[in-house]
Amino acid sequence: MDLFDQQDGKNDNRPLADRMRPRCLEEYVGQGHILGSDSLLRRAVQEDRLFSVIFWGPPGSGKTTLARILAGETKSHFISFSAVLSGVKEIRAVVDEAAELWRLHRRRMLLFVDEIHRFNKAQQDAFLPHVESGLITLIGATTENPSFEVISPLLSRMRVLTLKPFTEEDLARIVRAAIADRERGLGGLGLEIEPEALTHIVWSADGDARAALNSLEAAASLANETAGEERRITRAFVEEAIQKKALQYDKSGEEHYNLISALHKSLRGSDPDAALYWLGRMLMAGEDPLYLARRLVRFASEDVGNADPRALTVTIDAMQAYHFLGSPEGELALAQAAVYLATAPKSNALYVGYGQVKATIEKTGTLPVPLHIRNAPTKLMKELDYGKGYRYAHDFADAYVPQEYLPDELRGKGGRFYRPTDRGYEKIIGERLDYWRKIREANDKKEKS
Repeated sequence: MDLFDQQDGKNDNRPLADRMRPRCLEEYVGQGHILGSDSLLRRAVQEDRLFSVIFWGPPGSGKTTLARILAGETKSHFISFSAVLSGVKEIRAVVDEAAELWRLHRRRMLLFVDEIHRFNKAQQDAFLPHVESGLITLIGATTENPSFEVISPLLSRMRVLTLKPFTEEDLARIVRAAIADRERGLGGLGLEIEPEALTHIVWSADGDARAALNSLEAAASLANETAGEERRITRAFVEEAIQKKALQYDKSGEEHYNLISALHKSLRGSDPDAALYWLGRMLMAGEDPLYLARRLVRFASEDVGNADPRALTVTIDAMQAYHFLGSPEGELALAQAAVYLATAPKSNALYVGYGQVKATIEKTGTLPVPLHIRNAPTKLMKELDYGKGYRYAHDFADAYVPQEYLPDELRGKGGRFYRPTDRGYEKIIGERLDYWRKIREANDKKEKS
């Protein structure tokens, strides 16, 4: 029996993930932070005043689907464009088509550009005048940070909306809907899914709706081929379909978080034996070793920091070693890194300091760079006093000279973010900073007098 034969006589051979794409905002699951009833995007759709936007989010977070829905709900003419396959010539052709569409039908074009970060500067420049004039409503999708990949002039004419990975609740809802849907999903097959199977699909998808539906489709195919009146999608079918052993955790996945918490706290508590134990528990349960490697790298900066700068190098080396060796050989490198972190001196000064930086930036906004530390490569910049008064540190004793580097608004107003501890190498850093601080204070007194 073919997987699709029982779906109300329909034989749609498209992948389940494509068939189950939401057709309107009411069907769209998740992303409530940008699609809430009073959100800017929702109001723009309701008023048919859609603006150019960049959807930034991980794979499978619904960027393409949302763009299609917006086109349908605003009565725009939708064209999908791939940055990988298109160049300036194709862009000009689309612009000409948009102009003709507006001239003849007074209908706007919504141009969706997948992987917009792959466009070079010239290609992005080609969009500028038409986005600014409103001839084209541009929706770009990217998995990369737009601040680094999209040119500033284009970025300033668009809004960046961040799409988050789907929550486990969202994914479970999407999977259940696909099982029940008789028109586009698997409803005609009469399949049920065991709770453990659903939990494993959701966990394996890691926030990716497309991955969840692909796993469901493969598992449903296996379940559909079994004999018996009650055909159920079991955890065994899911494991076979996605070739990933289920973690030996409880159904809710709580034990997964319990174990990673135990590992992290054992490292922070400087207990190498406990750290090795919890690392081993997770690896033997089938946890992705690279997930653990990422957690170790994070810990090296968050809880060790500059108390032992080599901790970050050790964890990065361990991650690369695992990439090179794989399992089981590479797991020993992770164990080595875990013991190193557990026995290293600890400091969260970087973690705390960077958190204060982000809070300050959110409060003060984009403060201007002081003139004296700006580059002045052109005559105009020099005339505007760019770089004027800058003192080159290497021209002074010990390669240090008192000088302000923070924006004027932060001078003497909580501009000290990094406060090293007296543990490990940070003790040396702290002594050095104290020495420089005394020089600055003496210089300030001299200038005031």
